[in-house]
Amino acid sequence: MSDRPETTPSPSSAAPGAKGGPSLVRSGALMASGTMVSRVLGMVRQSMTIAVVGGVGLAADAWNAANTLPNLFHLLLAGGVLNAVIVPQITKASRRPDGEVFVNRLLTVAMAIMGAATVLLTLAAPLLVWLVVSKGWDDDARGLAIAFAFICLPQMFFYGLYTLLGQVLNAHSRFAAYMWAPAVANVVAIAGLAWFLLQGKRTVTDVGSWDATMIAVLAGSATLSIVVQALVLIPPLRAIGFRYRPTWGLRGSGLGSASRMAMWAFGAVAISQLGFILVTSPVLTGASDASVQAGAAAAGLTAYQFAFLIFMLPHSIITVSLVTAIFTRLSGAAQDGDTESVKADLRSGMRLPAVVLIPGTAAMVLLSPWVLPALLPGTPTADARAAVGVFVAMAVGLVPYGWYYLVQRACYAYEDGKTPFVLQLIVTGVAVAFTLFAATRPFEHTATWVGIGQTVSNLAGAALGLHLLRRRLGPLGLAGVVQQNVRLLVAAGVATVLAGAVVLALTRVAADGWLTSVAVVGVAGPVLLLVALALAARMRVPEVADVLGPVLRRVRRS
Repeated sequence: MSDRPETTPSPSSAAPGAKGGPSLVRSGALMASGTMVSRVLGMVRQSMTIAVVGGVGLAADAWNAANTLPNLFHLLLAGGVLNAVIVPQITKASRRPDGEVFVNRLLTVAMAIMGAATVLLTLAAPLLVWLVVSKGWDDDARGLAIAFAFICLPQMFFYGLYTLLGQVLNAHSRFAAYMWAPAVANVVAIAGLAWFLLQGKRTVTDVGSWDATMIAVLAGSATLSIVVQALVLIPPLRAIGFRYRPTWGLRGSGLGSASRMAMWAFGAVAISQLGFILVTSPVLTGASDASVQAGAAAAGLTAYQFAFLIFMLPHSIITVSLVTAIFTRLSGAAQDGDTESVKADLRSGMRLPAVVLIPGTAAMVLLSPWVLPALLPGTPTADARAAVGVFVAMAVGLVPYGWYYLVQRACYAYEDGKTPFVLQLIVTGVAVAFTLFAATRPFEHTATWVGIGQTVSNLAGAALGLHLLRRRLGPLGLAGVVQQNVRLLVAAGVATVLAGAVVLALTRVAADGWLTSVAVVGVAGPVLLLVALALAARMRVPEVADVLGPVLRRVRRS
């Protein structure tokens, strides 16, 4: 599907966030389709990765600790800052006569900072690995993680470039390429993993068995995938008439407000990632180390990250897709001083995702003992189910996580970086407190308590954020949101009972195993979702028609 417009306005003449642009649901559906394909390929990639390095153990954690570093620093130095700054600033630039020069200057400064940071952090790979892994690791495990990190850390620059170029497209309501690019990246990474399987190198869990070629292929293909992810955005940018020209100089550029917001956003993401690097990652790798020594299956860093990947699937497909479209409109309404439109978009951002997320949460909780084994073929059932506790703990916080994400975007639309920074301090503080408590629990339960902390902290951040937005904007009119959520909870509860009966019937007639897990998820999951949506429609939840209408119309046409 092409998202190329009939005309190609220049960045300075376009009107990002215009009310006459693509509809919210259509834009969200366009992004959701790309995100869904990407996430499905991501699941394949993760399953193949586990087939290569194992699901638990030191080799798996060495790889995940190293490959997580560029993601962490991308969020720290690029993702959070750029997501907060670029869309509002391009929206503002559309109202300036020198808008195109302004955007080029913004991109030039951002890329220069990202490039310098990438070089410095790559050189610091041994120190970074020492910070994120358990201090009990031996030299072989630590050395493997460092080797992976040297090759993976350059991803950070290309993650940032992808975010920069993608946000320029998003600010002009061109969403498809940004959401489809990760699918291309996953194809490249899957090709690298396929080399291991074709070579017969399956599940190499011994850290001493990794030679230079194996390290280069695994880490190199992962890094190449991120390079490709960034570069595939260049043709869509040219299609909208955007031409990047390096533009230096800050004096008189008007970037003062952007730099202040960027510093607040940087601080917020720094707090979050430092909490993960200094507390969460060592605690989880320590649990993994303890489980290996005890000879028992338990969730460590790798299991936690796989559970988080599944948790993020509905958030990315539904919430991120819709809120990304809303963010462009929010920024335009905020620039115009249209408070009522901002509040209306906030309510839409809470109501539309809930139609799928509330039944989805019920499905994830009910089917958690079968979801993980189904997605990890070949992995011992005990190892796969070791992550059930942390998965359920995170799943119940899916809706509050979306609220918190929306609150942050609303603040950024007003070029307010301070409020998200304060909220992140609270969220990270609560999460770290739970993680420190988790470190005192038996290693079998450590990751579960980390997941509980994530849910509680995001709920606290969302509640406080909505309170602060109410003080700024006046009454938000959330009574309708609460009523809708209650109806969806009732519908999901009834559907869960029916789906539970299906699960009991299937598990009684089939032995425990991978095929049974697939059958349980493939049958009971759709039953729960369809029954919940049908009941919600009968209970007059209008957003059911809004969300499903485009799909149903396409089915009827087919």
